[in-house]
Amino acid sequence: METRITKMLGIQYPIIQGGMAWVAENHLAAAVSEAGGLGLIGGANAPAEVIRDYIRKVKAATDKPFGVNVMLMSPYADEVAKVVVEEGVKVVTTGAGNPEKYMDMWKAAGVKVIPVVASVALAKRMERYGADAVVAEGTESGGHIGEATTMTLVPQVADAVSIPVIAAGGIGDGRGIAAAFMLGAEAVQMGTRFLVAKECIVHSNYKERVLKAKDIDSAVTGRSHGHPVRCLRNQMTREYVKLENEGKSFEELEYLTLGALRNAVVDGDVKNGTVMAGQIAGLVDKEQTCQEMIQEMMTQAEMLLGRK
Repeated sequence: METRITKMLGIQYPIIQGGMAWVAENHLAAAVSEAGGLGLIGGANAPAEVIRDYIRKVKAATDKPFGVNVMLMSPYADEVAKVVVEEGVKVVTTGAGNPEKYMDMWKAAGVKVIPVVASVALAKRMERYGADAVVAEGTESGGHIGEATTMTLVPQVADAVSIPVIAAGGIGDGRGIAAAFMLGAEAVQMGTRFLVAKECIVHSNYKERVLKAKDIDSAVTGRSHGHPVRCLRNQMTREYVKLENEGKSFEELEYLTLGALRNAVVDGDVKNGTVMAGQIAGLVDKEQTCQEMIQEMMTQAEMLLGRK
Protein backbone atom coordinates (compact mmCIF):
# COMPACT_ATOMS: atom_id res chain seq x y z
CA MET A 1 0.00 0.00 0.00
CA GLU A 2 2.16 2.82 -1.30
CA THR A 3 1.38 6.40 -0.25
CA ARG A 4 3.27 9.66 -0.05
CA ILE A 5 4.13 8.71 3.55
CA THR A 6 5.58 5.28 2.74
CA LYS A 7 7.67 6.81 -0.06
CA MET A 8 8.81 9.76 2.06
CA LEU A 9 9.85 7.61 5.02
CA GLY A 10 11.09 4.59 3.08
CA ILE A 11 8.76 2.16 4.87
CA GLN A 12 6.79 -0.81 3.55
CA TYR A 13 3.48 -0.19 5.32
CA PRO A 14 1.70 3.07 6.24
CA ILE A 15 1.80 2.32 9.98
CA ILE A 16 3.65 4.46 12.52
CA GLN A 17 4.02 3.39 16.14
CA GLY A 18 3.16 6.07 18.69
CA GLY A 19 6.02 7.63 20.68
CA MET A 20 4.62 6.57 24.05
CA ALA A 21 6.46 7.79 27.15
CA TRP A 22 8.21 5.02 29.14
CA VAL A 23 6.95 2.48 26.55
CA ALA A 24 8.45 3.37 23.16
CA GLU A 25 12.07 2.44 23.76
CA ASN A 26 14.54 0.62 21.52
CA HIS A 27 12.99 -2.88 21.61
CA LEU A 28 9.54 -1.80 20.41
CA ALA A 29 10.81 0.76 17.91
CA ALA A 30 13.19 -1.75 16.31
CA ALA A 31 10.50 -4.46 16.14
CA VAL A 32 7.95 -2.19 14.43
CA SER A 33 10.52 -0.93 11.92
CA GLU A 34 11.74 -4.45 11.20
CA ALA A 35 8.10 -5.48 10.55
CA GLY A 36 7.73 -2.80 7.87
CA GLY A 37 6.22 0.09 9.82
CA LEU A 38 7.96 3.11 11.34
CA GLY A 39 9.11 2.51 14.90
CA LEU A 40 9.47 5.53 17.16
CA ILE A 41 11.56 6.14 20.27
CA GLY A 42 9.51 8.18 22.75
CA GLY A 43 11.63 11.05 24.05
CA ALA A 44 9.20 11.95 26.86
CA ASN A 45 11.15 13.53 29.76
CA ALA A 46 14.23 11.37 29.26
CA PRO A 47 17.69 13.00 29.23
CA ALA A 48 19.37 13.33 25.84
CA GLU A 49 22.01 10.67 26.53
CA VAL A 50 19.30 8.09 27.27
CA ILE A 51 17.73 8.84 23.87
CA ARG A 52 21.17 8.64 22.22
CA ASP A 53 21.62 5.18 23.73
CA TYR A 54 18.18 4.05 22.48
CA ILE A 55 18.96 5.37 18.98
CA ARG A 56 22.21 3.41 18.82
CA LYS A 57 20.49 0.24 20.05
CA VAL A 58 17.78 0.53 17.37
CA LYS A 59 20.48 1.01 14.71
CA ALA A 60 22.20 -2.13 15.96
CA ALA A 61 18.94 -4.11 15.81
CA THR A 62 17.62 -3.05 12.38
CA ASP A 63 18.72 -1.27 9.23
CA LYS A 64 15.15 -0.10 8.55
CA PRO A 65 14.01 3.54 9.02
CA PHE A 66 12.91 4.67 12.49
CA GLY A 67 12.27 7.98 14.22
CA VAL A 68 12.23 9.84 17.52
CA ASN A 69 9.27 11.54 19.14
CA VAL A 70 10.39 14.76 20.83
CA MET A 71 8.11 15.95 23.63
CA LEU A 72 8.51 19.69 23.41
CA MET A 73 7.55 20.33 27.06
CA SER A 74 10.47 18.19 28.24
CA PRO A 75 13.25 20.05 30.07
CA TYR A 76 15.66 18.14 27.81
CA ALA A 77 13.92 19.00 24.50
CA ASP A 78 16.74 21.28 23.28
CA GLU A 79 19.38 18.60 23.86
CA VAL A 80 17.24 15.77 22.40
CA ALA A 81 16.58 17.89 19.29
CA LYS A 82 20.36 18.14 18.79
CA VAL A 83 20.98 14.43 19.47
CA VAL A 84 18.53 13.59 16.67
CA VAL A 85 20.78 15.49 14.23
CA GLU A 86 24.06 14.21 15.70
CA GLU A 87 22.93 10.58 15.43
CA GLY A 88 21.58 10.95 11.89
CA VAL A 89 17.94 10.13 12.70
CA LYS A 90 15.84 10.75 9.61
CA VAL A 91 12.34 11.22 11.09
CA VAL A 92 11.06 13.26 14.02
CA THR A 93 7.53 13.52 15.35
CA THR A 94 6.74 16.14 17.97
CA GLY A 95 4.13 16.47 20.69
CA ALA A 96 3.01 18.84 23.43
CA GLY A 97 3.90 22.10 21.74
CA ASN A 98 5.23 23.83 18.67
CA PRO A 99 8.54 22.66 17.10
CA GLU A 100 9.22 25.84 15.09
CA LYS A 101 12.46 26.71 16.92
CA TYR A 102 14.06 23.41 15.82
CA MET A 103 12.76 23.40 12.24
CA ASP A 104 15.75 25.09 10.57
CA MET A 105 18.26 22.80 12.30
CA TRP A 106 16.29 19.65 11.45
CA LYS A 107 15.57 20.64 7.86
CA ALA A 108 19.23 21.50 7.26
CA ALA A 109 20.11 18.00 8.42
CA GLY A 110 17.54 16.39 6.10
CA VAL A 111 15.24 15.29 8.92
CA LYS A 112 11.58 14.69 8.03
CA VAL A 113 9.51 16.63 10.60
CA ILE A 114 6.01 15.38 11.46
CA PRO A 115 4.26 17.32 14.25
CA VAL A 116 1.24 15.89 16.07
CA VAL A 117 -1.70 18.32 15.84
CA ALA A 118 -5.17 18.42 17.36
CA SER A 119 -6.60 21.27 15.27
CA VAL A 120 -6.78 22.54 11.68
CA ALA A 121 -5.16 25.85 12.72
CA LEU A 122 -2.03 24.13 14.08
CA ALA A 123 -1.84 21.84 11.04
CA LYS A 124 -1.84 24.86 8.70
CA ARG A 125 0.76 26.63 10.82
CA MET A 126 3.02 23.56 10.78
CA GLU A 127 2.74 23.35 6.99
CA ARG A 128 3.77 27.01 6.71
CA TYR A 129 6.84 26.35 8.85
CA GLY A 130 8.01 23.47 6.69
CA ALA A 131 6.55 20.32 8.26
CA ASP A 132 6.73 17.34 5.89
CA ALA A 133 3.47 15.82 7.18
CA VAL A 134 1.22 16.05 10.24
CA VAL A 135 -0.35 13.52 12.58
CA ALA A 136 -3.99 14.51 13.14
CA GLU A 137 -4.72 12.97 16.53
CA GLY A 138 -8.29 12.59 17.74
CA THR A 139 -9.52 12.65 21.32
CA GLU A 140 -9.97 8.85 21.29
CA SER A 141 -6.22 8.38 21.72
CA GLY A 142 -4.45 7.53 24.97
CA GLY A 143 -2.35 10.06 26.88
CA HIS A 144 -2.61 13.82 26.33
CA ILE A 145 -5.57 14.61 24.10
CA GLY A 146 -7.41 17.37 22.26
CA GLU A 147 -11.17 17.72 21.88
CA ALA A 148 -11.97 16.83 18.24
CA THR A 149 -12.65 13.20 17.32
CA THR A 150 -10.57 11.40 14.72
CA MET A 151 -13.63 11.11 12.46
CA THR A 152 -14.09 14.89 12.41
CA LEU A 153 -10.48 16.06 12.66
CA VAL A 154 -8.79 13.98 9.94
CA PRO A 155 -10.94 15.04 6.94
CA GLN A 156 -10.83 18.70 7.97
CA VAL A 157 -7.05 18.64 8.30
CA ALA A 158 -6.73 16.72 5.02
CA ASP A 159 -8.80 19.42 3.30
CA ALA A 160 -6.81 22.25 4.89
CA VAL A 161 -3.21 21.22 4.05
CA SER A 162 -1.41 19.88 1.00
CA ILE A 163 1.17 17.85 2.95
CA PRO A 164 0.27 14.23 3.83
CA VAL A 165 -1.91 13.56 6.88
CA ILE A 166 -1.43 10.66 9.28
CA ALA A 167 -4.51 9.68 11.32
CA ALA A 168 -4.25 8.79 15.01
CA GLY A 169 -6.70 8.03 17.79
CA GLY A 170 -9.03 5.05 18.03
CA ILE A 171 -7.30 2.95 15.37
CA GLY A 172 -6.65 -0.65 16.41
CA ASP A 173 -7.14 -2.91 13.39
CA GLY A 174 -7.43 -3.01 9.61
CA ARG A 175 -10.91 -1.51 9.72
CA GLY A 176 -9.51 1.56 11.43
CA ILE A 177 -6.74 1.85 8.86
CA ALA A 178 -9.23 1.57 5.98
CA ALA A 179 -11.51 4.15 7.61
CA ALA A 180 -8.59 6.55 8.08
CA PHE A 181 -7.75 6.27 4.38
CA MET A 182 -11.37 6.99 3.46
CA LEU A 183 -11.15 10.16 5.59
CA GLY A 184 -8.14 11.41 3.63
CA ALA A 185 -5.20 10.07 5.64
CA GLU A 186 -2.20 8.45 3.95
CA ALA A 187 -0.97 6.54 7.02
CA VAL A 188 -1.98 5.84 10.61
CA GLN A 189 -0.24 6.20 13.95
CA MET A 190 -1.11 3.60 16.57
CA GLY A 191 -0.16 3.32 20.22
CA THR A 192 -2.61 1.21 22.21
CA ARG A 193 -2.44 -1.84 19.92
CA PHE A 194 1.36 -1.93 20.26
CA LEU A 195 1.15 -1.89 24.08
CA VAL A 196 0.42 -5.62 23.93
CA ALA A 197 3.12 -6.47 21.39
CA LYS A 198 5.38 -9.29 22.56
CA GLU A 199 8.37 -6.99 22.04
CA CYS A 200 6.83 -4.22 24.20
CA ILE A 201 8.58 -3.90 27.58
CA VAL A 202 5.58 -2.71 29.65
CA HIS A 203 4.83 -4.69 32.80
CA SER A 204 2.63 -7.76 32.34
CA ASN A 205 0.01 -6.18 34.65
CA TYR A 206 -0.27 -3.22 32.24
CA LYS A 207 -0.67 -5.53 29.23
CA GLU A 208 -3.27 -7.58 31.08
CA ARG A 209 -5.25 -4.44 31.94
CA VAL A 210 -5.33 -3.41 28.28
CA LEU A 211 -6.27 -6.91 27.12
CA LYS A 212 -9.15 -7.07 29.60
CA ALA A 213 -10.41 -3.53 28.95
CA LYS A 214 -14.03 -3.02 27.90
CA ASP A 215 -15.36 -0.35 25.56
CA ILE A 216 -16.27 1.99 28.44
CA ASP A 217 -13.11 1.53 30.49
CA SER A 218 -11.25 4.73 29.63
CA ALA A 219 -11.46 7.94 31.63
CA VAL A 220 -10.19 11.47 31.06
CA THR A 221 -8.55 13.35 33.92
CA GLY A 222 -7.54 17.00 33.92
CA ARG A 223 -10.20 18.52 31.67
CA SER A 224 -11.00 21.25 34.21
CA HIS A 225 -7.45 22.68 34.17
CA GLY A 226 -6.68 22.27 30.47
CA HIS A 227 -4.42 19.20 30.65
CA PRO A 228 -6.72 16.31 29.67
CA VAL A 229 -5.18 12.83 29.76
CA ARG A 230 -6.92 9.61 28.71
CA CYS A 231 -6.13 6.44 30.62
CA LEU A 232 -7.90 3.33 31.85
CA ARG A 233 -10.13 3.68 34.92
CA ASN A 234 -8.66 2.68 38.25
CA GLN A 235 -8.41 3.85 41.85
CA MET A 236 -6.23 6.81 40.84
CA THR A 237 -8.61 8.09 38.13
CA ARG A 238 -11.62 7.80 40.45
CA GLU A 239 -9.84 9.80 43.15
CA TYR A 240 -8.59 12.35 40.60
CA VAL A 241 -12.05 12.92 39.05
CA LYS A 242 -13.65 13.17 42.51
CA LEU A 243 -11.18 15.86 43.62
CA GLU A 244 -11.42 17.59 40.24
CA ASN A 245 -15.20 17.79 40.62
CA GLU A 246 -14.66 19.34 44.03
CA GLY A 247 -12.73 22.15 42.33
CA LYS A 248 -9.21 21.28 43.47
CA SER A 249 -6.41 23.14 41.69
CA PHE A 250 -3.98 21.61 39.18
CA GLU A 251 -1.21 21.82 41.80
CA GLU A 252 -3.34 19.98 44.36
CA LEU A 253 -4.11 17.21 41.86
CA GLU A 254 -0.56 16.82 40.55
CA TYR A 255 0.57 14.71 43.49
CA LEU A 256 -1.76 11.92 42.33
CA THR A 257 0.02 11.57 38.98
CA LEU A 258 3.67 12.34 39.77
CA GLY A 259 5.62 9.28 38.64
CA ALA A 260 2.34 7.42 38.09
CA LEU A 261 3.00 6.44 34.47
CA ARG A 262 6.36 4.95 35.37
CA ASN A 263 4.76 3.13 38.30
CA ALA A 264 2.30 1.47 35.92
CA VAL A 265 4.68 0.74 33.03
CA VAL A 266 7.74 -0.37 35.02
CA ASP A 267 6.40 -1.56 38.39
CA GLY A 268 3.00 -2.83 37.23
CA ASP A 269 0.95 -0.72 39.65
CA VAL A 270 -2.29 -0.61 37.64
CA LYS A 271 -4.41 0.51 40.62
CA ASN A 272 -2.68 3.78 41.53
CA GLY A 273 -0.52 4.24 38.42
CA THR A 274 -1.50 5.92 35.15
CA VAL A 275 -2.47 3.25 32.63
CA MET A 276 -2.46 5.34 29.46
CA ALA A 277 -4.46 3.75 26.65
CA GLY A 278 -6.95 4.88 24.04
CA GLN A 279 -10.66 4.17 23.73
CA ILE A 280 -9.84 1.36 21.30
CA ALA A 281 -8.38 -0.73 24.17
CA GLY A 282 -11.64 -2.71 24.32
CA LEU A 283 -10.87 -4.02 20.83
CA VAL A 284 -7.38 -5.22 21.71
CA ASP A 285 -7.66 -8.80 22.91
CA LYS A 286 -4.47 -10.69 22.09
CA GLU A 287 -0.73 -10.44 22.46
CA GLN A 288 1.18 -10.81 19.17
CA THR A 289 4.53 -9.93 17.72
CA CYS A 290 4.74 -6.62 15.85
CA GLN A 291 5.17 -8.61 12.63
CA GLU A 292 1.95 -10.58 13.27
CA MET A 293 0.01 -7.43 14.18
CA ILE A 294 1.09 -5.45 11.14
CA GLN A 295 0.52 -8.32 8.71
CA GLU A 296 -2.94 -9.02 10.11
CA MET A 297 -4.00 -5.37 10.04
CA MET A 298 -2.65 -4.70 6.55
CA THR A 299 -4.34 -7.80 5.09
CA GLN A 300 -7.67 -6.68 6.55
CA ALA A 301 -7.23 -3.06 5.43
CA GLU A 302 -6.29 -4.02 1.87
CA MET A 303 -9.31 -6.31 1.55
CA LEU A 304 -11.64 -3.57 2.77
CA LEU A 305 -10.12 -1.05 0.39
CA GLY A 306 -10.46 -3.46 -2.51
CA ARG A 307 -6.73 -3.84 -3.00
CA LYS A 308 -6.63 -7.62 -2.55
